[in-house]
Amino acid sequence: MTDYFEVHERDGAARVGELRLSSPLTTPALVDDVLEDAGSLWSGDRERPAGDDSQLTVLPHRAFPGGTPAEVQESFAVDAPDVDYPSVAVASSETVAPQGTDAYALSDVQSAMGHGAALVEAVVDVREAIPTDTALLFSGVATPRNVALLAYAGVDLFDGTAAAVKGTEGRYLTTDEAYFLEDLDELPCSCPACQQPREEFTRADCAEHNVSALESELAIVRRRIRDGRLRDYVEGQARHDQWLTAAMRELDDQWGYLEERTPILRDARIDAATADTIRRVEIQRFADRVTTRYRNRFRNPLVLVPCSAAKPYSESQSHRQFHDAIQWRAHLVSMTSPIGVVPQELETTYPAQHYDTVVTGRWSEDEKQFVSEVLGRYLERNEYPEIIAHVPDEGYRDIVERVEERLALDVTYTVADHPTDDESLANLSSALSGELKYSKREREHNTVRAIADYLLGDGAGDDLFANIQTTSRYPKIQVRDPDDTQLATMVPQYGTLSFTLAGARRWLESDAPTKRVEIDGFVPHGSVLAPGVVDADEDIRVGDEVVVEGPKAFAVGRAEMFGREMAESTRGIACEIRHVEET
Repeated sequence: MTDYFEVHERDGAARVGELRLSSPLTTPALVDDVLEDAGSLWSGDRERPAGDDSQLTVLPHRAFPGGTPAEVQESFAVDAPDVDYPSVAVASSETVAPQGTDAYALSDVQSAMGHGAALVEAVVDVREAIPTDTALLFSGVATPRNVALLAYAGVDLFDGTAAAVKGTEGRYLTTDEAYFLEDLDELPCSCPACQQPREEFTRADCAEHNVSALESELAIVRRRIRDGRLRDYVEGQARHDQWLTAAMRELDDQWGYLEERTPILRDARIDAATADTIRRVEIQRFADRVTTRYRNRFRNPLVLVPCSAAKPYSESQSHRQFHDAIQWRAHLVSMTSPIGVVPQELETTYPAQHYDTVVTGRWSEDEKQFVSEVLGRYLERNEYPEIIAHVPDEGYRDIVERVEERLALDVTYTVADHPTDDESLANLSSALSGELKYSKREREHNTVRAIADYLLGDGAGDDLFANIQTTSRYPKIQVRDPDDTQLATMVPQYGTLSFTLAGARRWLESDAPTKRVEIDGFVPHGSVLAPGVVDADEDIRVGDEVVVEGPKAFAVGRAEMFGREMAESTRGIACEIRHVEET
């Protein structure tokens, strides 16, 4: 719990926050100018520091380097005093425990640097052990090249020590390299320290430049977090050092840690520019939910088609041609890298309409393997009377044939040369000859149920919306009960559902998994702040629809924190309220 640190924006484990000193500091940031170290207890007793809200005080401590036996750490452990000013506890990643401070400094960080698995293990262990609304400080390690990855992992505070020391050693740092000063014919930077002739540039100037470059990189990181696009940046930035790439991949394997902190929806586009994009939480979560929660409700044949550059797919020229040939006689599922497979009902659901990928006409083996695995899992879960693959040879057909062979399926291929040429479209239409069209009503009802399945869990669509009517036009569908009471509205921007109070009550009465936030005895207006939260379901994610209940109010809205963070935090907006009723 903290009074002096507040998280304002989140991008996975990375956060833009505010260190609430007398002169507030926006994080991730360097804290050299505001950090006051009360000293180590190894060298003697230390008095409790006076402290004040103008600085961040590191409380008296005993630091343990990496590899210190646990029994030694336990024997010499220090309990942080209870203070009423901004404070930092020094902790080892191996034995960290909550100390009631605003931030935690990792004592064994040096031993983790340069080793991807060790770094990720240290960050995750500390982050999981300390309250979610406290800051994490890494001292003596940040450089322009590694700080984006460190922030992405969940580190909030840094100092310029490492950058300055390397400068005094004659190492000129950039975001992609560390140059020996004597090897530079010119200075590739426009910071104040570099605004002089190369021959007059000293090691002291180099230290100043390095810290300036680090500050500039942190400004970029903060901007990327606000935009929800830090991962895109890190995928490129980590390539400059092999161990940083390894750390990013190790972090991807920490599914529980990243998934809990990653929003289920956002405005930002995903740039699928590297093979590592497939490993992103947003991609893996979509594939997992499509293959474990979504269930096809149409009785018509399946038609597999390639994706399109335009999003949502149905608005593209190619998919309009597919629809003209199909005429609602089949269920359309798009195949795409890096998403996997996208049933037509989920074409607007994040991230299906929020990604852009490099188009070369060639599929990598990693892409083929991922999409074929997802398609296989999808077809194992969903049965169709017939499967038609209207896909080109370039990668798509190879993927379908792999699944066809593995699952012993019988697939009809309809593309002659290109999916949109006349012969291919005629083949597609002919393959569906005799099939009956499904109605607009069936299409819209199944879309609502599919989105509910995706958002809430397997079977939620039938539990919640078995008997409904729909109004308005796709994709702004309104969901109503037989008495014409509105239950929910489809949000086309994210492909999600927004509930009314009546819909929220129906949700609670159903067998569908609920996401509840329990609040104190007040009536929320606009938002619920974290101090007002009594408890929250742990499976709540940022962006989830939530039911808010308290002694005086019943409300529905959207989560701005994940569930555990709501329950633990003392500052910040827990959820935004859409509808509220005083009880």
